Amino acid sequence: MRRRLLARLELEGAPPDERIRELIDEEIVAENRREPIPLERRIPLRSALFNGLRRLDVIQELLEDETVTEIMINGPNHIFIERAGRISESGKRFSSREKLEDVIQQIVSRVNRTVNEANPIVDARLEDGSRVNVVLRAAAIDGPAVTIRKFGKKGFSMGELVRTEMLTEEAAEFLEKSVKNRKNIFVSGGTGTGKTTFLNALSAWIPSEERIITIEDSAELKLRNQKNLVRLEARRSAGEGEREITIRDLIKTALRMRPDRIIVGEVRDGACLDMLQAMNTGHDGSMSTGHARSAKDMMARLETMAVMGGELPLRAIREQIASAIDLMVHLGRDRNGGRKAETILEVLGYDGNREEYRFRSLYERNRETGRLERTREARGGF
Repeated sequence: MRRRLLARLELEGAPPDERIRELIDEEIVAENRREPIPLERRIPLRSALFNGLRRLDVIQELLEDETVTEIMINGPNHIFIERAGRISESGKRFSSREKLEDVIQQIVSRVNRTVNEANPIVDARLEDGSRVNVVLRAAAIDGPAVTIRKFGKKGFSMGELVRTEMLTEEAAEFLEKSVKNRKNIFVSGGTGTGKTTFLNALSAWIPSEERIITIEDSAELKLRNQKNLVRLEARRSAGEGEREITIRDLIKTALRMRPDRIIVGEVRDGACLDMLQAMNTGHDGSMSTGHARSAKDMMARLETMAVMGGELPLRAIREQIASAIDLMVHLGRDRNGGRKAETILEVLGYDGNREEYRFRSLYERNRETGRLERTREARGGF
């Protein structure tokens, strides 16, 4: 049926969706005359044919399922999903490797990215902001590998994160005051701990009259109620004559755009140094995220990335980090896969004599109760 539909579509050029649905209905009626199709199978068949022709084939249904948070495609025959922090096989499969490759090209072309045998690895995004990573057969032995980190259609507010016990109401109120008081906040955590979700929730407290510049590898942030907002996205070179636009380029450009705050979706290389310098040059209230196992480990990673960005003495870099960042929020996951804020630290400075950062722990997750609690250090007041 799909082959016959493709032949008819070639004759009609690029018909609108409604016409494609008409052709599918005609094909189902014709097929039913040849071999009866039970009524309960016709609706899912119609949907599957339309998804295969116009949308993202067998994964479209998974993308529309709000309980699915991640989709992992290991070649055409193995599609895994994550629900509520647990991974299972979906039972779906592509009709062929070629069909999977067609879907990949459809995804990357929508955001002006290129992936091929010469450039087999690419990061992209879907229209709803979901993050996509693609590795083609040149590097993936068992066939194209695609990982989609879904972005919820409805962003989470901090109130909803409190209700899911990611953090307590008291901690949320403290963070609200910190955002409004223009504290620079860095959110760290492992893969899938909800760093982007948390950053979106924090940004809701930024006063609406402020000018915000967001900078990302692939645009995922969804800031709401911000009219004076400019969203910048990095770009890899897709061929001769097209210049690569890096996160570093965008941060430098953002500084000339009169921002009140700069939000860098994630730092992972020498752009860290530019971000720190932006935070240290009057752009208070800026935010960013990074991958690390703990808030203190994140400081070491920031040092490494800043060294990549420029030939500065390590002490100077450490002093820049300590001066730039006011609060560190570290996120993790519990045994059931639930996302949790593990700790909130205040960065007090850098002690050059002892060669160590000075912190004050404000909130820590109690391992017995599972709740994020104010520490003894913080009980005397913030």
